[in-house]
Amino acid sequence: MPTQYHFFQNDKVEKRDLILPIEAPVSLTVNGEVWLTFMCTPTQLEVLAIGFLFNEGIIQDFSEVADTRICEHGDNVDVWLHHAAEKPAKWTRTSGCTGGMTSVETNVEPRLAAYKISAMLTPKQIPLLLKLLDEHQTLYKQSGGLHTSVLTDGKVSLASAEDIGRHNSLDKIAGTMLMKGSKPKRSLLLTTGRISSEMMQKAIRLEVSVVISRTSPSSISVELAEKQGITLIGYAKRHRFNVYTHPERLSLG
Repeated sequence: MPTQYHFFQNDKVEKRDLILPIEAPVSLTVNGEVWLTFMCTPTQLEVLAIGFLFNEGIIQDFSEVADTRICEHGDNVDVWLHHAAEKPAKWTRTSGCTGGMTSVETNVEPRLAAYKISAMLTPKQIPLLLKLLDEHQTLYKQSGGLHTSVLTDGKVSLASAEDIGRHNSLDKIAGTMLMKGSKPKRSLLLTTGRISSEMMQKAIRLEVSVVISRTSPSSISVELAEKQGITLIGYAKRHRFNVYTHPERLSLG
């Protein structure tokens, strides 16, 4: 969204052009019933809706989706399922930066994979993964103010998304993978956003082994990562990072 602003420096002022990140309300309708409204960057809306339903446990596979339609004005995504779906009686407002919603509890059962952890990363790979994340910040480089997330096998991007809400970016990735029918044996999640509990829940649904963020995890996300066998890395920069859980996945040899 193009606009102008006044830039002040050293007692001087000049008018500059600026492209602002777009934030828009987009409602989700399931089987003809309005469920909630996303506050999101209005791109990849179809995969956002599908990914959200997957992350909420409403669907497990894309074959359950009969049809998806984005309305003419782009402010509603209509999803029809092959089966009935009950709208959650209560939505919990998450710590997402645009007020995300979830009905999922944080006390998820640990995965069997949590007890079969082997080394798969070296510290030298972290800067390369951060470079991959940088390469997918297309909209961010135009306007700033957006989060970027990338699902990778450690070498190439499997799916990527940008959104004003960091939780939305993970829903978009989940939707992309579900619609592709792809389930990689090994995957890592890279994100610019803070890892709060709902972000970790979505990472668990994606069955990733490693989560790497440019910023901080929350206390609950660290607990979840420990229980689920996920290596959680935060404050990742080119030559330094913090490993909060399962450091045994990093080979130091």
